[in-house]
Amino acid sequence: MKKDWERKKLGEVCIVERGSSPRPIEKYLTDRPDGVNWIKIGDTKGVDKYIYSTKEKITKEGSKKSRYVREGDFILSNSMSFGKPYIMKTDGYIHDGWFVFRLPDFIDKDYFYHLLTSPNVQEQIQSLGAGAIVKNISGDLVKRVDVTYPPLPEQKRIVSILEEAFAAISKAKANAEQNLNNAKELFESCLQRVFENKGEGWEEKTLGDIGRPSMCKRILKNQTSSTGDIPFYKIGTFGKTPDAYISKEIYNEFRTKYSFPKKGDILISASGTIGRRVRYDGEPAFFQDSNIVWIDNDEKQVLNDYLYVFYEFCDWQPSKGATISRLYNSNLTSIKIVFPKSLEEQKNIINKINAISTETQKLEVIYQKKTENLEE
Repeated sequence: MKKDWERKKLGEVCIVERGSSPRPIEKYLTDRPDGVNWIKIGDTKGVDKYIYSTKEKITKEGSKKSRYVREGDFILSNSMSFGKPYIMKTDGYIHDGWFVFRLPDFIDKDYFYHLLTSPNVQEQIQSLGAGAIVKNISGDLVKRVDVTYPPLPEQKRIVSILEEAFAAISKAKANAEQNLNNAKELFESCLQRVFENKGEGWEEKTLGDIGRPSMCKRILKNQTSSTGDIPFYKIGTFGKTPDAYISKEIYNEFRTKYSFPKKGDILISASGTIGRRVRYDGEPAFFQDSNIVWIDNDEKQVLNDYLYVFYEFCDWQPSKGATISRLYNSNLTSIKIVFPKSLEEQKNIINKINAISTETQKLEVIYQKKTENLEE
């Protein structure tokens, strides 16, 4: 550390005070015009540095049992987003999930913000709550955090350098993110053109002309268990981790009696995130009745690989009920699909799309890595 720099405890540099809350808080919340700002952790959602407004207010009576903060004060979270500092751009009152720092004239506010968010200070703050299930620390502990600072002119010079650097980083991140979006949009545009610009020898049919909609039989809850032989997937878990398991006996019985997907069939979510698709790999598994459906396709007209790509941009047009939308058989069978009659041409299209997809994914990895590096 340079000789003209100071190293002190946070409590020696500024006033550190903890917020307080009137209880029960419901008694003091108000919508009246004379209410005062009540600053909550939720007010920081989407906020990086400054807090301009609050969603709730409390009565003046409640404010007497809380801690006042004014514009320009620093507050630091003591719960949830633990250790994150913010600068007030409005007046208000804080509960005991906040600390407020009141700075002397020889500390620049922007320098102090960068100081509090620096790895050195953040590591100290985080270590204060180490081991606690819900991190919550006392003001006395916060006052012991070591901070360093130079004379005020040097603080301002450092802030200028940092702000310029962060602005350049933000611009580079924005460029990387835009390039990432461009790569995704390019791929989507290529796919869109495939299905919009049908060529000579192409047909237009409905999915009902291609095959029949199918689904597994309903499984009762008492027929499943947390462990077992055959994985059972519900709407939110298919293609991921099984929701439960069923026995081999039930699996074998149902498979011989009822509809069942074959290897390569494209499973579709018929409710929730409608249209999410998963290619069935043929491994023993069971799927949740009418919430997961597929077109039982013999691939004589359209390859399943072609269907998989088509589903990505399909307009499912589900039926809307009183509470949810879902995809019924009539919705599924009426969907129109365009495709070349030649299965060989379908294969060529899929190969080209897969090649573009591979290159797009490579670009996505590059730009995602750039964004992560810039963030670091």
